[in-house]
Amino acid sequence: MDALLDFSTKVVLITGAGSGFGRLLAQGLSQRGAKLIISDINEDNLAACQLECEAHSEVVSLAGNIALESVNKALVELALSRFGRLDIAVNNAGIAHQPAPMHEMTEEIIDMQFAVNVKGVMFGMKYQLPAMLNQKEGHVLNVSSLAGLGGAPKGGAYAAAKHAVAGVTRTAAVEYGRRNIRVNAICPFYSPTNILNVDGYNTPEAQQQLGSGSPMKRLAEPQEIVNTMILMLSPANSYMNGQTIAVDGGVTAW
Repeated sequence: MDALLDFSTKVVLITGAGSGFGRLLAQGLSQRGAKLIISDINEDNLAACQLECEAHSEVVSLAGNIALESVNKALVELALSRFGRLDIAVNNAGIAHQPAPMHEMTEEIIDMQFAVNVKGVMFGMKYQLPAMLNQKEGHVLNVSSLAGLGGAPKGGAYAAAKHAVAGVTRTAAVEYGRRNIRVNAICPFYSPTNILNVDGYNTPEAQQQLGSGSPMKRLAEPQEIVNTMILMLSPANSYMNGQTIAVDGGVTAW
């Protein structure tokens, strides 16, 4: 296997692995030899992902709500007890909310966005980073969004949360880069995964309209985003740190 895509010596933790980017990433990395710790709040989806990946590599799973600190702690403990190390952590789990202008944002929407999309990342890193410090190397990839780099009309709470993900990514990259731990984020454009299964985004017409906002005039295919994630995570890609990489069909070129 090309060294650029060889993960056979790596132990990788992926949250939100039951569907969407997380599931595709788990499949792709297992096929490239990575040992996996996967998590999702949906137990059935998680079990299906584990079965798919076990055909290629060793996989352990833990279902739970990533917004809880205890779940993040348990995931890292599982990685260390089963595999003895944690090389890569992908904080992928996230949720969207129904479209609403800023003056209609409710406390419930805002709290849920920050619980899952921000606390899920920060609690993840709280336990992932010490494991990597002990082994003197590691890489964290956080899944932000194009909404974490610019405005997102009618997605204000989501945009606020994803901006926070970009901010903590850059902060951790500066704090831990000298310890040989890299922290980056990917910021995808809209893609037809479960995160768009909320009222206002879940029809072909709505998704076609969203896609028209890209110079390529379409949404991103989930696999296109995951291919970028794999390249970002490549063991040979060893000097990328503190970056928030937009994969957006050219939106940020405007």
